[in-house]
Amino acid sequence: MTSTGMNTMNRITFYEEKNFQGRTYECMSDCPDMSSYLSRCQSCRVERGCFMVYDRSNYMGNQYFMRRGEYSDYMSMMGMNDTIRSCRMIPMHRGSFRMNIYERENFGGQMSELMDDSDNIMDRYRMSNCMSCNVMEGHWLMYEQPQYRGRMMYVRPGEYRNFMNMGGSSMRFMSMKRINESCY
Repeated sequence: MTSTGMNTMNRITFYEEKNFQGRTYECMSDCPDMSSYLSRCQSCRVERGCFMVYDRSNYMGNQYFMRRGEYSDYMSMMGMNDTIRSCRMIPMHRGSFRMNIYERENFGGQMSELMDDSDNIMDRYRMSNCMSCNVMEGHWLMYEQPQYRGRMMYVRPGEYRNFMNMGGSSMRFMSMKRINESCY
């Protein structure tokens, strides 16, 4: 099945209240602004696929990775507030993964190439920080703490010259994980 055919099957449903109650909004693709559909969001159900949800419009602010499952009160489980303003569908990627990470913004400082998960860039690459990256292949989650913990940011193929311009404020990324078939 092609990636296009697979993407049409992805589905996430947002609910205004806990335990899948109240008004709903169903999404099967990217949605840059959900505020006109729901005033708040306290639970959700991912029927197929993986999504990133954001607490600000236009894919900005804090990000949360959602895979297939039921989240009856995900606000308390993940420390989220009840404001979900946008969501982005993450397409399944079956090819290889490749990303260059840089110690400083604008691709400055030390550079390392990743082709698989890295639970601690300090230990593995002797890098004290990651402030920019170039994703050549695959989709990745970047975490602010080692061992895939803390706030995260989703990156897809493209250049990311300065994470602060993407709503990452003073976040520094210390671990990276591929979004592959095991995530679905």
